[in-house]
Amino acid sequence: MKILIIGGHGTLGKVVTDYFAQKHEVLVAGRSKGDLTIDIADSASIEAGFAKAGKLDAVICIAGEAKWAHFDELSEQDYHIGINSKLMGQVNVTRIAQRYLHPQGSVTLTTGILADDPVPFTTSAAMVNGAIHSFVKAVVLDLQNGIRVNVVSPGLVEAAADKYRDYFPGHIPVTMQQMLSGYIRSVEGKGNGEVIRIY
Repeated sequence: MKILIIGGHGTLGKVVTDYFAQKHEVLVAGRSKGDLTIDIADSASIEAGFAKAGKLDAVICIAGEAKWAHFDELSEQDYHIGINSKLMGQVNVTRIAQRYLHPQGSVTLTTGILADDPVPFTTSAAMVNGAIHSFVKAVVLDLQNGIRVNVVSPGLVEAAADKYRDYFPGHIPVTMQQMLSGYIRSVEGKGNGEVIRIY
């Protein structure tokens, strides 16, 4: 398969990239470095990146940001960070990817545990993650040519446990190998419209 991984240079992205590169042709895209440069908050950037990539069998998006702050401190603009990046960024990746995917191709998006188990200061991030889950369940009803869309929703990862442990009391960190399993299931499996929870 020819696979485009957006956000393949991040902590999780590197693990995902290393796995798929063993068996497939992998292109890595990032905002400032990679085989291609793609800023998912800019639909023109997404379009240009896909045009350079050409036909694909799978797209994995492990990118997007959202503001963490107390509800009283979040401005309308703060909400738009997550809406424009993590939410509409991944919607636009899916929207544009469908034109570049071979029949039976797939798109794998990324959210996180906050959609189901929010913690303080995550109103914006939780909202965006939940919206993506709903998007994935709905968009597969319209896609043609056997194109599949799933979303991997990671929990607290071991690599970030020390930094975020106080936000997630009682949560058992998951390993990178457990995280990776969600992406393998989405890309190499047959599931469609699934929220693959790793927690």
